[in-house]
Amino acid sequence: MVQSKVGLNVRSGPRLADRVQSRLAHRQAVSITCRVRGQQIVGSIRTTTTWVRLTSGGYASDAFLSWTTRRAATPSCSALAVPAGTAVVNLPFPLNVRSGPATSHAIVSTVTGSVRPLCQAWSQSVNGNPVWYQLGVRRFVTAAFVRWPNGQPRLRWCGAAAPSTPASNQAFLASVIGPAQASARRWKVPASVTIAQAILESGWGRSPLAVTEHNLFGMKCFGDPGAVALGCTTYATRECAGSRCYATRDSFRAYRRVGDSFEDHGRALARLPYYKTAMKYAATPNRFALELQRAGYATSPAYAAHLVGLMKDLNLYRYDPPSLT
Repeated sequence: MVQSKVGLNVRSGPRLADRVQSRLAHRQAVSITCRVRGQQIVGSIRTTTTWVRLTSGGYASDAFLSWTTRRAATPSCSALAVPAGTAVVNLPFPLNVRSGPATSHAIVSTVTGSVRPLCQAWSQSVNGNPVWYQLGVRRFVTAAFVRWPNGQPRLRWCGAAAPSTPASNQAFLASVIGPAQASARRWKVPASVTIAQAILESGWGRSPLAVTEHNLFGMKCFGDPGAVALGCTTYATRECAGSRCYATRDSFRAYRRVGDSFEDHGRALARLPYYKTAMKYAATPNRFALELQRAGYATSPAYAAHLVGLMKDLNLYRYDPPSLT
């Protein structure tokens, strides 16, 4: 219902600059098709950027409307016309398309209406959002002003290898021995522990995080992906506090390839102060695993026991380079 003693203009678009088509009277009931973001208006009910499209045609500012139903239940106008996998520019004016994922790159064009991102990149933060979408060759837009009316699909990170699932446990083990030994030589992290962690954390390389993001160790993002990963993706997970475990969601690192996951894992254990004590026991894998748990690497109280069990059952100690044993 309109709440404006002077009436409310119905316009051809969601801005004061758009042409007035008609005028609604004070306390007149209106029928609404959908809502859209437009120019911010200070009204008698609220200050908002939301405008509504009327079933009779035209747009009116929500700043002067009182509702008898839930406002949030009204669909967005873009959702009524945009197919799945398509996003829309959430601005009342064109969005700059740049040659790279940052405002320092040249503007190559502008875009309005719908867009279909190919992949996403983690780069300069715009309005608190560090994600950019690639629309084509040397064509990027910030995600800060892009909406997904029908829900955002799981976009790959630009440059990431295709998802891959190991054919068998033996195939997975064979694929991780080399990267684990390379990490041991560079970062002094026991290969036996690294392999056991990869098996345990990724479910033999079959977890969604491992298959899609190439993250075998459950490496989390704490605000950013760090120096090695491509970006951060949210996944369901389980955490434990004491003896109580519960389901939750967290932000995990996404990598270009599996080898980068090993590099980031070894780098973190060798450089972060939490694991300083563990690194003293690089020549003693079982003790190393225990110190990892004590340092808070995982919240499961049985984490070290599971690692040691895998190392013993599979004789993973045979993969430790001689220099660490």
